[in-house]
This record gives sequence, C-alpha cells and structure tokens, in this order.
Amino acid sequence: MGVGSSKGGFASHLGGGVGVSSPGAMGRGGSIPALRQPPRPQHFSLSVSPQWGPPLSGFSLRLFVHVANTAFGQFCVMPLLLRINNFTLMHYLDIHEDPTFIPEVAAEGRKEKPETKNTLEVLKQLMETRSHRANTGFSFKGIQDYLNCYRTGELTPFQVAKNIISSLEDCEKSSPPLRAIVQWDRAQIQKMAEASTTRYRNKCPLSLLDGIPVCLKEEIKVVPYHSRVGTAYLGTEPETEDATVTRKLREAGAIIIGVSNMHELGTGTTGCNPNRFHGTARNPYNPQHFTGGSSSGSAAAVAAGLCPLALGTDGGGSVRIPASFCGVVGLKGTFGLISCHGLLPLSYSTVSLGPICTSVTDAAIAYSILAEPDPLYPYGLQQPKPSLSEILTPDLKGLKLGVNWTFFKACDAEILAVCQKAVEHLQALGASVVDVPLPEMEEVRVAHVICILSEMRDFLQPDFNTHFQQMNLETRLNLTLASQFTALDYIKANRQRTRSMSFLREIFANVNCILTPATACTAPRIQDSDLLTGNNNVLTTLLSMRYMQLGNFTGIPGLVVPVGYTATGLPISFQVMAKWWDEAVLFRVGLKLEEFRDTTRKPAIYYDILA
Repeated sequence: MGVGSSKGGFASHLGGGVGVSSPGAMGRGGSIPALRQPPRPQHFSLSVSPQWGPPLSGFSLRLFVHVANTAFGQFCVMPLLLRINNFTLMHYLDIHEDPTFIPEVAAEGRKEKPETKNTLEVLKQLMETRSHRANTGFSFKGIQDYLNCYRTGELTPFQVAKNIISSLEDCEKSSPPLRAIVQWDRAQIQKMAEASTTRYRNKCPLSLLDGIPVCLKEEIKVVPYHSRVGTAYLGTEPETEDATVTRKLREAGAIIIGVSNMHELGTGTTGCNPNRFHGTARNPYNPQHFTGGSSSGSAAAVAAGLCPLALGTDGGGSVRIPASFCGVVGLKGTFGLISCHGLLPLSYSTVSLGPICTSVTDAAIAYSILAEPDPLYPYGLQQPKPSLSEILTPDLKGLKLGVNWTFFKACDAEILAVCQKAVEHLQALGASVVDVPLPEMEEVRVAHVICILSEMRDFLQPDFNTHFQQMNLETRLNLTLASQFTALDYIKANRQRTRSMSFLREIFANVNCILTPATACTAPRIQDSDLLTGNNNVLTTLLSMRYMQLGNFTGIPGLVVPVGYTATGLPISFQVMAKWWDEAVLFRVGLKLEEFRDTTRKPAIYYDILA
C-alpha cells in the first residue's frame, strides 16, 4: 500500500461478511499439510447479501464513527462487527506454516535462450501494429499518437503543453469539476515541454516517454508539489526530493503535468474524498459515478484524455479498480517490480506501484522503463530484466488459462456475460482454458484485510492521535477497526500468506494465467451526501475488491483490460493474473483481449490534447 495503496475503506476491510468460500478442492489436505479446524463461522454463498452492510453517509456515517470511538464502541460494537463479518476467522485456524511477512519471491532462472528481439524493438513493433489497426470510431490517444505528432512536426511538446494547461483550466471550471489533477503548475509544465521540444528539434529524444504527458498519484513525491496523500494535514511543505519513479520519468523526458487526486490515505475503493484540498474525482464516462480508488485521479486523468499515462499504487486494487471503473488499462506488477521509494510506507507487504494507461502497449512501455531494481528500495533487487520478446504472437496457442468458475461467476450478471465471451475469444485464439482450484479465498480475504489494516494502523498511530479531527470519517472508521486486530491475528494472517503462495506455485505449475473479471460490480453512483461527508458502503467495496486481494496478498502481478460496457454505458473490465515476474504473459493475453472489444465508447468528459 505505501500510502494510498488502496485498501478499500471500512467496507473492504470488513468485506461485508460475504466471502468466496474456498472455491476449488485443493487446500486443506492437499499437498500442503491439512489444517486442524474446530467449528468455524459459517461461510455464506456468493449470492447472499452481507450480514451487516448498510450504506453509511451523511449523519449516519458521522454518528457511527462517533459511537465506534467511544468505550462502548471499542468494547461492544466493533468486536461484534468483527464476528458478524467473519474477521475472527483466524482465531479458529491452526496453521503450521511459518509466516511470510513480505511476499518477495526470487525470480526463476530463465532458460538460456537468446532474445530474438530486444525490448525496444518489440515495443516499436507493438506501436506500429496498433497504429495500423483499422479504427473507424473513437480511440484514446496513446503514446504512439503523441510520438507521431512530434516526429512529423505536426505538434511540438510545447504546443501539447499549452493544450494541456488550457484543458486543466477548463477542468477546474466545469460543473461538476473533474478533480483528476489536484496540483499543477504552468511554469513547471512549460519548462519540461520546452526541453523536450528542443530534444526533438535536435533529433535526440531520451526515450519513448520523451514529451509524453504523465501524472502521478499524490502519495508519490514530486518536486515541487505537496505530498498530501489525499489528506488535509500532510504535505504542509513542498517536496524537495523526487520519488524514484518520478526521477525515472524525468530522466525519460516525460512531461509531468501534476499530481492526481486520491482517496484519503488510500483507505477506500470509491475515490470519494470530501476534504477541502481534493474533492471527489468524477468518472469521465459518467460524472455522476465514482472513478474507483484509491488512485482515482490517475484513472480519471487518463480516461479524460489529459495524459496517456498515469501512475498509482495498489495495495488492495487501487490501480486496477479505478482503471476498470474508468475503462482504461491498469497494471499491478509483481511485488517489488517498481520501486516504492518516495512513498509513505503505510502497508509495506501489499503495495505495488503501477501504470494506468490507454492501452496494453502503453502499459508495456511504462513497465520497460520503470521496472528496475532500486538500491533505495529493499524489495525486488533480484528481479529479472524486462523481457517482452515472446509477446508478439499471432495467437495464444500453447497457453493454458486457469479459471475457477465458482469464483469467476461471483459478479454482476452484465459483467459475467461480457467476461465469459472474452474467455471464449481467448479460446478461439488457441489458448486452452483449464479449471483450477482457488483454495481458501475467504481466508485470503480476511488475512489481506488484517495485514493491510494492521500495517496502516501501526504507521498512522501518531496521526490518529494528533490529526483525528482532520481525517475523513471513513478513514477514522478504518483505523478504529484496525485497532481491534491483535498480534496473534497478524501472525496468523501471515501464516496464511505462506499457504496461499504455496497454492499458487502449484497452480502456476499447470497454467500460465488465472482469469477473472476485474471487479464484481461497475462504478457506483455518487450520492449528494457523499460529497459532503464521504461514504461507507460495505457491499460496494466487497464487490469492487473481490478479485483484487489475491494479487496484493501474495505479490503476483495482475493486468486489467476494458472489454465492454453495461447497458447504461459504464465500462466492464477483465483481469489476467500470472506467476511472479511473468508480466510478459499478461501483456500477451492483454493484447488479445483488446481485440475482443469491437468498439471503444467515447467518455462523456474527454479532452483531445492533440486536436
């Protein structure tokens, strides 16, 4: 999570009491030693509503937060909620595996096979393929579109910067305001654009990102902006040192157009943030709906055309949920793939930093530039070099795609119908679809919540004591809930992580990928009271996080790709997960998923920066 690596609010942490009750048969009693279990809380079927989950907003949210922080709340209400929502599950499990506190996995040795093409050649071929693809309707402007303008002289980076500044001004005046970019500086944008223009004039661009507009989530340090992390009390002074990813973007020649909005401290999946510095980012496909969170502004900026690339953090779906709700591509890389140096270390065991983009090709470009060991970040130092040489294939022959249909079908009917057809599309391209077990998913849900909330509460304890009244109501509720977890809960949760990672090693010995819908619901509607006090809807957060937590808990990578729309025009997305360090297979499958969607609908809010 690093600050803001999406946790998903009280709802996500509560999880609504509805769990995916151990789909598949592997698990207790498989090749991993069986667990001795006394009677345990009932697991509910996926179709049943949460036992406790009324949507809280306005006065009801304010009242509940007040009660939760009284002695009565601490000793009666919150423990009761833990039991009702199955968060006492770890108490009933006897797990013998040693705990895994950090899901860091050593890269497997690659077979000695010479690369047929280097990464830059592959990326150039990908961009050429995309630019020549027949397109009769709307399409997002991607990195290749910007580069074509710069190389032909049709536009310069400086002219693009002027268009962006004009669009940012318009965003702030619109009703409702988009609130995608919450801090930007005209002089900073123009300075970077002028330097890039000079490089193109001299025919010496620094990289494929030279002159490309990008934004970074507000929890990522960017000089000279304030790292408020979605709060009203952090980042009182401008930053004087860039995060590692910020530095790498500057070295690549990117134009940083500002820092993007986020759910306060990454504690929610909606992007609802009523504090005075931020406001709630709006979904470009329908401004009356949420963007998803916590990387809300990053997804909104890409979907609205302000930039083809944005960075977010993902501790419980914070990149993938907003990318899915806003109809763009999002990548959560393997744990440790991209350096998190320069982010607040809220949840050190679940967060990955990743790109939100207009296309899978653009995600691969970002991956190739940002994925690298960082001496300032202790994880991922032994990662392999990015390899993309095997993603350029005409079909998917030879790939085995794993699906657990019980888990897969635990989503809204419209989402299921589209995603099932997407699976059929992948099969038609030669991939084989294999039924796979996904054991102990209820344990994964609970253990992930325990880990992320315990680590957050540990880091934010001084803030909770000092800045309690300045925090959003939802944040206060999350941290109050976190105080209920014990050291025993945390250790048991990390013992579960060991089991879950072992299960995945066995699964990935038989399949290349695991397929799921991206989210179990589409972007929820914004209520008027949400804009004033925030909200807390258990069921919504449960549905948005359902397919996300496995990747964060175990550290495996995941890619979400838009595959369709609901009858009301809201985006529907599909997720592909792979074993540690195998992002290349995600791109290979993701490129084929892009071919499944025959049309791309234009968002209601869209700025054509290259027009």
